[in-house]
Amino acid sequence: MSRQPEVLWAQRSDKIYLTVSLPDAKDISVKCEAEGFFSFSAVGVNGEPFNFTLQLYGNIAPQGCKTKIGLRNILCSIQKEEKGWWKRLLKSEEKPAPYIKVDWNKWCDEDDEESECEFVIHHVAV
Repeated sequence: MSRQPEVLWAQRSDKIYLTVSLPDAKDISVKCEAEGFFSFSAVGVNGEPFNFTLQLYGNIAPQGCKTKIGLRNILCSIQKEEKGWWKRLLKSEEKPAPYIKVDWNKWCDEDDEESECEFVIHHVAV
């Protein structure tokens, strides 16, 4: 049976940032589909399978999706098809699964996007 890793998210007007917390992951696969589907799978340090699929709030540009694999997590930058702020991460209005949380370290309010928030993201660009 597969498990879901902790997923932290933040957004800008043009991108969604997902940080998947899975130290020493192997066989990592990330898939972005234009209709707003994001899929992730990997094998954990003890050989356990981890995977999840999210139906995001809006459509995305698959060619603008980038992934950076670190020792402790996987950073995913997902390009929105249209610029604008999403009301939430997922299309569903239901409360997200408990493994999905806001990344307050990367969070930026709409009004603050052009100022100090961009500095933080450029240093963790994926």
